[in-house]
Amino acid sequence: VQLVESGGGLVQAGGSLRLSCAASGRTSRSYSVGWFRQAPGREREFVVSISWSGGNTYYADSVKGRFAISRDNAKNTVYLQMNSLKPEDTAIYYCAADRVGSSWPPVYNYWGQGTLVTVSS
Repeated sequence: VQLVESGGGLVQAGGSLRLSCAASGRTSRSYSVGWFRQAPGREREFVVSISWSGGNTYYADSVKGRFAISRDNAKNTVYLQMNSLKPEDTAIYYCAADRVGSSWPPVYNYWGQGTLVTVSS
């Protein structure tokens, strides 16, 4: 499975961005998808995950109420809508996929290259 993120960019605090994670390859399997982020000098941090059906989602406390994950399996794409962005949301955002979802990065075998989100104050 190959994953490609898009939608990152520069936004002012309080603004919104929508990230996309497009999958190709062996997409016939049922994969859960997670979004992670990594700021300079910090460890990779879990943001949110979604099950194959979309029926189960799990958010980090830091983004609850501001971010929303969704997926369109017909398009093999997962979306991350980010609202009320804060400067501390600045990071490279990665999507990851595997058969079982988790907040723990090593669970995921497939990763995208990341997309940079910068939130200015």
